[in-house]
Amino acid sequence: MPAKLEDIARESGFSIATVSRVLTNSTYPVRAAVREKILETAQALGYRPNLIARSLRTDQTNTVGILVDDLLSPFSPPVVRGIQDRLKENNFLSLIVNSDWDVDQERAGIESLLSRPVDGIIFVEYSHLTSSELLTSANKPGVFVHRLFGTPIKNSVVPDDVYGASIAVDHLVTLGHRAIAYINGPESWHSAKGRLEGYKKALEKHEIELVEEWMMPGDWEVEGGYKSAQQLLQLSNHPTAIFAANDLMALGAIYAVQDAGLRVPQDIAIVGYDNREFSWIVRPNITTVEMPVYEMGRIAAEILLQQILDGTRENEEVKVKGELIVRDSCGADQSQKTDRRFERNTSLRRVLLNKDPDN
Repeated sequence: MPAKLEDIARESGFSIATVSRVLTNSTYPVRAAVREKILETAQALGYRPNLIARSLRTDQTNTVGILVDDLLSPFSPPVVRGIQDRLKENNFLSLIVNSDWDVDQERAGIESLLSRPVDGIIFVEYSHLTSSELLTSANKPGVFVHRLFGTPIKNSVVPDDVYGASIAVDHLVTLGHRAIAYINGPESWHSAKGRLEGYKKALEKHEIELVEEWMMPGDWEVEGGYKSAQQLLQLSNHPTAIFAANDLMALGAIYAVQDAGLRVPQDIAIVGYDNREFSWIVRPNITTVEMPVYEMGRIAAEILLQQILDGTRENEEVKVKGELIVRDSCGADQSQKTDRRFERNTSLRRVLLNKDPDN
């Protein structure tokens, strides 16, 4: 049977009132030696707080809702893992709801989580904003991580796509390329806008002329990358390098180059974005910019914890920088390559190996 306050009071020699003050973190002053004795006794007796009863007194349940647009997305699981790891460090639990990109399911999921209740909600890979009014009326904080559409909003954590695209183009320039094409994602996507901006800024920084016919539309899919690369190769002044806004389109571009009887990277260098698992399996394996999804999850959880524990409500949009993973498709020499072949997500792996993710 779990230990009760009476048991701890009897064993420690202090009153039930004093034991309660210590175990509920009351602001009522208690001497340090007394507090230490009570906590040691509670631990020895295996005391577990009644979270339901405590939530009635404090309106805090130490539980956070996580609402995900698509749990099958390759990016959602490491984001969720980052959230849960950070919450666990603060003794918070999480409840996960999948909304399947449906605005009605999103609303139902929010209402379900708030009825539990939860102390706040984190929205993963989110496309809608129906949550705002519901959270406001419930007086609950919310954080968006890896938002896919729309303009920047407060209390959100996103990849720094401008930076990621810039380092990809910078790398191609260091390899001697000045004729660098770009295959973008759908214009309505937050990430596509950022990566296009990063591409343009990098060209401007290196004083490379922007060639409009080298900027191709894409759809995030292999076929879209293939078709765009085909069009680039048909130009009389076709580029010597292609930066694709994600790895699937980079793979399509590789196939198009190979089908045209050319070689990657000897004839045309290619760089992708995201560091998807297949990027190190294909031949040549793909140089890419890793999405910092695990870190984004941890930061989102940290922001929400600050809102819950400190009462803060607004933070500016936080942008998290990714890392360039150098492999074969860009033509870099062996000394420049980054070995990530057996690491599903490098940032997550560093944490699981108990290494500091910031180092």
